[in-house]
Amino acid sequence: MNEVYLSVTDVNTYIKSILDRDPFLSYVYIKGEISNLKFHTRGHLYFSLKDENSKINAVMFNYESYNLAFTPKDGMSVEVKGKINVFVQGGNYQVTVTSMKEDGVGNLYVLFEELKKKLASEGLFDQERKLKLPRIPKKVGVITASTGAAVKDIISTINRRFPLTEIVLFPSLVQGDGAKENICKMLDKAYASDVDVIILGRGGGSIEDLWAFNEEMVARKIAERNKPVVSAVGHEIDYTISDFVSDLRAPTPTGAAELVVPSQLEIIKYLSDYKARIVSVITNKLSSFENELNKIKKSYILSKPTSMYEAREQKLDNLIEMLNKTIPYRLEKEQTKLDNLIEKLYRNSKYLLEREANRLDNIKIKLDLLNPENILQKGYSITLSEGKIVKSVKDLNKGAKLTTKLKDGEVVSKIIS
Repeated sequence: MNEVYLSVTDVNTYIKSILDRDPFLSYVYIKGEISNLKFHTRGHLYFSLKDENSKINAVMFNYESYNLAFTPKDGMSVEVKGKINVFVQGGNYQVTVTSMKEDGVGNLYVLFEELKKKLASEGLFDQERKLKLPRIPKKVGVITASTGAAVKDIISTINRRFPLTEIVLFPSLVQGDGAKENICKMLDKAYASDVDVIILGRGGGSIEDLWAFNEEMVARKIAERNKPVVSAVGHEIDYTISDFVSDLRAPTPTGAAELVVPSQLEIIKYLSDYKARIVSVITNKLSSFENELNKIKKSYILSKPTSMYEAREQKLDNLIEMLNKTIPYRLEKEQTKLDNLIEKLYRNSKYLLEREANRLDNIKIKLDLLNPENILQKGYSITLSEGKIVKSVKDLNKGAKLTTKLKDGEVVSKIIS
């Protein structure tokens, strides 16, 4: 018997024909959770439907997806209607979805929203906590898988935009068991290093693939940061808890590298523009100073400097002449004033002297009247005993020595009785 070998395409086409003829598979109603959702640029949707034990690939073409009343997301629980067929080129069967509606939210999406709400209430997403990225970082720390497109995109973008920046890689698991612990460990290492900013991320994937970045311990470790952290997880449509707690969210790992380092071309242009502005300012200033200098050079004072001196000399002559006229007049006036004062002083002094002389004469007359020696001129005498005037016989004793003053001398005597 001769065997007939079929091509792979023949086998897949035959299986497709069987499925296409099966009435039970032409109209199926399936409920499951969306995973690995991809939006094609032409509007087609590619995703998987899964439950606790299994999953099936699905596609929804643009002419059907345009009628959707909601935006599908990973983790959503949906109800779809469609048919089962085979994608011949890939050799895998799939459900071609003709309509889809929401059937609540998947478990992971619920966990995501609950943690997001919890951390937001604690203030971990507050704008006040956000750190500002350095304008030109010397070192950029990158926490991601050591292999894969994400790390290559980040390195190539930084080297292209600003090759002076040093890249320090902190290789980490980014999905699966131990990923969250490994990410936290690498964050601690990056915090302790001398990098200026940290990029934390990975490439795209399903909500399950990205789940390490939705873990609470990772979010809280990011919140402990002492330097800016940029979250770059998945594609532009993917959001994780890390995006909200970090200082900045980038749509992709490449976008993160573009946000973290400046473009050397932009800096060169900026410096060139700044140089042009400085040159313009200096030129304008020099032109202004030159105009001012020319005005000064053409001024009357500088063109005829002696004119200012002559004017000053004339003014000085006028002042001297004025002084020569004023000083004699002032001296004469002051001299007259001084003479009047001297004359007044003389009159007052003479009057005072005469008054005091009269007063002195009166005092002298009174003193003469009171002077006991004056009565001696009238024949009276004064008797003293031991230098004291004798006023009574009772003051004397027999044998005492007496001195009697007369107008023309003294007589010494001795008391006999």
